[in-house]
Amino acid sequence: MTSPVIFEIDNQIGWLTLNRPEAFNSMDEETMRRLSEIANQCSCNHSLRVLVITGSGDKAFSAGGDVSAFARDPEHTDQLLMDMTTYLHSAIARFSALPCPVIAAVNGMTAGAGLGVMACCDLVIASENARFTSAYTQIGFSPDGSTSWYLTRQIGPRRAKEFFITNRILDAEQALDWGLVNRVVPAEKLLDVTKELAMMLASGPTQAYGKVKELVDQAQTTPLVSQMETEARAIASLSQTSDGKEGVRAFIEKRPARFTGH
Repeated sequence: MTSPVIFEIDNQIGWLTLNRPEAFNSMDEETMRRLSEIANQCSCNHSLRVLVITGSGDKAFSAGGDVSAFARDPEHTDQLLMDMTTYLHSAIARFSALPCPVIAAVNGMTAGAGLGVMACCDLVIASENARFTSAYTQIGFSPDGSTSWYLTRQIGPRRAKEFFITNRILDAEQALDWGLVNRVVPAEKLLDVTKELAMMLASGPTQAYGKVKELVDQAQTTPLVSQMETEARAIASLSQTSDGKEGVRAFIEKRPARFTGH
């Protein structure tokens, strides 16, 4: 039986592929369970320096939750959704907390909970063919998968409400303008551009990237003085890491730094 999620690590780069192309990479309970397992695996892999998340095929990154599963036993869909979100929310929480960069390579339609998997990533590269929509209220549901939390912060509450309520479809350029993605590339170059970025980051100062993630994520809720104290402690601690010392030496010696991630 084909796995609904493919995961492999190559040269300290994790490659996670949602693998249900016949269903637009929608996520059923097994897919979400597998995502949770992989997120735990990544959390415990201290040599991982980059994680890339993408979808199989060229039609969809992920269409979100598998709506057909909700129709099988309507009287117990509530329990199914509680089970599914237990796995999905665990996965998203752990992916977002990884101390290394997480990249989403969005290869097509992204909807519903697929938006949450994308939004929890640190960097998002989208194919020019990518499309984005909420789709929750289209079936009488409300957002899950961290989408209400991330999108409110990434595009603002006014646009988030419009996006969720109207199910407006954004093309790749509109998503770039709104701040949902970092970059839009031709479809045939998506994998190459993503690989190039992943390789560059995998050779960088991983611990410094982790501190950047922590500082930016907490900045929206931390008072200025507290944030600056956290900044001071972070930069001081990084100065004593192998990469911190190597970075300073390389700067003085006018050569590229050779970071090891430590």
